[in-house]
This record gives sequence, C-alpha cells and structure tokens, in this order.
Amino acid sequence: MTVGILLITHTGLGHSLLRSARAILSAEPALAEAIDVPGDCDPDAIFEQALAACRRLDGGDGILVLTDLYGSTPSNIAGRLTEHHNVLVLAGVNLPMLVRALNYRSSPLAELAEKAIHGARDGMVITKRKEAS
Repeated sequence: MTVGILLITHTGLGHSLLRSARAILSAEPALAEAIDVPGDCDPDAIFEQALAACRRLDGGDGILVLTDLYGSTPSNIAGRLTEHHNVLVLAGVNLPMLVRALNYRSSPLAELAEKAIHGARDGMVITKRKEAS
C-alpha cells in the first residue's frame, strides 16, 4: 500500500518543497509530483493536468493532495479533484508536513492525512531568544 502525493501550489513552491524533501530524505520519493499554478493560468487546463497526475500517482490507495493557501486557485483546483478521484486535500502545506507524508505513505489515506497534519503542527515552534543583559 502506497499513497500518491500531489502538490498543487502557487508557482515554484511545490517543486521547491519536493526538492528539499528529497535532500532531507536522501531519496527520490516515488509517486510524488508537483504542479505549478501561475497567477494567469487557465484553471481548467491545470485541473486536467492534476487529473492526469492523479491517474499516474494512484496505485489503488488514493492520493494525498497538498496545497498552499486555502481558498486560492491551487486549493480550488485541488478541491475539484475530490469529485473525480480518491483524494484527500490538505491546505497549508509546509516542509514538515511533506516530509511526514512521504515517510508514512504506507498508511491508509485518512491516517496519512492525520499524520501529515500533525507533522505540520509539530514543525511549528517558537524558539526563545536570548535576553539582552
């Protein structure tokens, strides 16, 4: 069982996150792709690209779709996929979320989504700065 992972983000972000995750994991994650959504795009054309990516990435266990900003064009395109394919969409992608998702893709889709959300939250911390003397 392996869940495919598709990033649908504003231009450059998804590809950058995948490159960083590859460097951290020292591996080329299989069944993971990114789609850029430029500001002047045709959303229907990008949606068709996303459908094709879902067909490539789904080995039968579904697709976890990660997008950057809820309510934005990438997020809206991702949301449309739920009507056509076995996907779960998470908005607010960050690097800890992606690394967690890549590490636990053998989990069932719903469980993987929860692990990814926890990775995103656990990856956000406030560090204490040194007080001036």
